[in-house]
Amino acid sequence: MLGLEMKSLKKNPALLPLFACVIVGGFMASGYLIRLATKNPDVTWSRTRNPEPWQEYKTKQYKFVSKIDHSKSPVPDY
Repeated sequence: MLGLEMKSLKKNPALLPLFACVIVGGFMASGYLIRLATKNPDVTWSRTRNPEPWQEYKTKQYKFVSKIDHSKSPVPDY
């Protein structure tokens, strides 16, 4: 395909930033998906080791950025 070979990229170097942005965006999206799969309390990989993973977040902060300290707030018992 024209534009995807090194020979044609040397003729049109304006395509290099486009390819760089697409590659960086792909790495960032896959990194975020990996983070969601490993850090999200809604996802559990081993039911025998931890059957109720949401109980770990009673005193932890779930959001990326928060100005409120939730460690001292009352948590309901389910």
